[in-house]
This record gives sequence, structure tokens and C-alpha cells, in this order.
Amino acid sequence: MSAKVEDKLFLNRFNVDDESHLRLIDPDVCMKKCDDQPCLYICPANVYKMEKDRVSVNYEGCLECGSCRVGCPHFNIDWRFPRGGYGVRHKFG
Repeated sequence: MSAKVEDKLFLNRFNVDDESHLRLIDPDVCMKKCDDQPCLYICPANVYKMEKDRVSVNYEGCLECGSCRVGCPHFNIDWRFPRGGYGVRHKFG
């Protein structure tokens, strides 16, 4: 019997900082130059969402994998690890 990915993600715990460690460098690039917007589907935690006419960043649930910065074709994501003591804590690996 194998567990679903969602069940495993539920085991993660987050110590959320007031300051985001993720930022869109130029939000207009996402809307005007990026046709397929891979950040919306490449992130395993669904941190990036399309809301009306912009891409929102919900950093609170970030798994700190870095997929978004690698997958952005315009290098438009400023990604860094959260400040010390903040971020995700993985349980069972």
C-alpha cells in the first residue's frame, strides 16, 4: 500500500516568516512575455497561482525545492532559502 503525495505533504510543518523568500522580479514579464507560465504547474506545492490578471506567490507553503527558479524561462523568480529558523520541516525524510 502506498501513500498519496498529498498525504505525505500533509506531514510537512512550516515555520512561516513575515518576509517572503520568493519574489517575482517583474510581474509584467509573467503576463506579457511568458505564454505558458510554467511556474503555475512546475511547483509541487502549488505556490504560484493565477489570480485574475496576475500571478500570485503564496510562499507560506513552499517546499524549498527550487523548481520554480529553474523552470522559469525568463529567470524572473528571485528565489532564496528562508531566513534561519524559518521554512519547511520535512517529517520522514
